[in-house]
Amino acid sequence: MHSPLDRRAFLAGAALLSVLPLASAHATPEAMAGAIKAVVGAGTIREGRVKLDLPPLVENGNVVPLTVSVESPMTPADHVKAIHVFNEKNPQPHVFSARLGPRNGKAVIATRIKLADSQKIVAIAETSSGEFWSASADVIVTLAACVEDVT
Repeated sequence: MHSPLDRRAFLAGAALLSVLPLASAHATPEAMAGAIKAVVGAGTIREGRVKLDLPPLVENGNVVPLTVSVESPMTPADHVKAIHVFNEKNPQPHVFSARLGPRNGKAVIATRIKLADSQKIVAIAETSSGEFWSASADVIVTLAACVEDVT
């Protein structure tokens, strides 16, 4: 048997949920900055050594080719530990992190991502010495991906 208080609390919660708008969530430049801060902590991010290659104009945001390469000797003493990619308008600001080591030979990651809208993409390389290097690119998307159908 349930108490009347449990029932009231449940109904109040259900009423609150029905009042909240069902808009799709999108990251913001602030959310992207927070996601980057969560990865690099107090580290300093410098521009350079990273090349972010993606088309400046894409017709379809569902399949956007992206390649990140980092200048590194990839030796046990000096290598790229990780490549992190962020965006400012997709539902989640942290797109992915790829872990690397000296056995990779080259610090290159190539994939395809979805983009919800025209936005900035940021790639950050984390080195074995604790340095962070970055590059960014703006992409114009004519047909967005990651959008919920509300019809």
